[in-house]
Amino acid sequence: MGKKAVIVLSGGLDSTTCMGLAQAEGYELYPLTFDYGQRHDREVEQAKAIAHHYEVKEHRIVDIGFLNQIGGSALTEDSISVPTEEEEGIPTTYVPARNLIFLSLAAAYAEVIEAEAVYTGVSAVDYSGYPDCRPQFISHLEETICRATKAGEEGRPIRLVTPLIHLSKGETIREGLRLHVPYHLTTSCYQGGEVACGVCDSCRLRRKGFADAEAIDPIPYVDGVKAGG
Repeated sequence: MGKKAVIVLSGGLDSTTCMGLAQAEGYELYPLTFDYGQRHDREVEQAKAIAHHYEVKEHRIVDIGFLNQIGGSALTEDSISVPTEEEEGIPTTYVPARNLIFLSLAAAYAEVIEAEAVYTGVSAVDYSGYPDCRPQFISHLEETICRATKAGEEGRPIRLVTPLIHLSKGETIREGLRLHVPYHLTTSCYQGGEVACGVCDSCRLRRKGFADAEAIDPIPYVDGVKAGG
């Protein structure tokens, strides 16, 4: 049997790039998508399309909708508007403990299917300032997972692989284009429309990334301007 990797697949640009990178490393892909009560379900639908594109053996979609009951984020609470301008400090789109929860569940799934790695598309360069995207968080969580699992106890620690953590968005996109990652299937907009708003934090980072990569973004935007064009 070949080696396996769990990919935390949101349907976005970064996690889809991780799919391409893990495939290039020779892993059998096991994407894991979370329906966590987010503002829209478009990213779940796009994750399904991406998993289909890669012809994966299994794509798990896990319902953990309690995050919208906790609230505290513009992505899970309708009473908090998605910002269209840059915010100081940690932005309102931060979802409390999201990556901690996602990666813990991904590690549990990896242990069950005997996967040696969990890929996640966090970046500490071009990102929104979320504390759970930093290298310190990843290294500490990886150690915790090792101590908390049977796999770790038996000398088969599950690795948290973060190939994008030191890359800018432009560098990430260049890597993805090299691997023919299906960016036309991805979604980044926090508003969740079929046509991206172009002004939320995630859209701005994406458009800047394509411009820096000198590449055309294949998804449509409300203003009709093709990022990178």
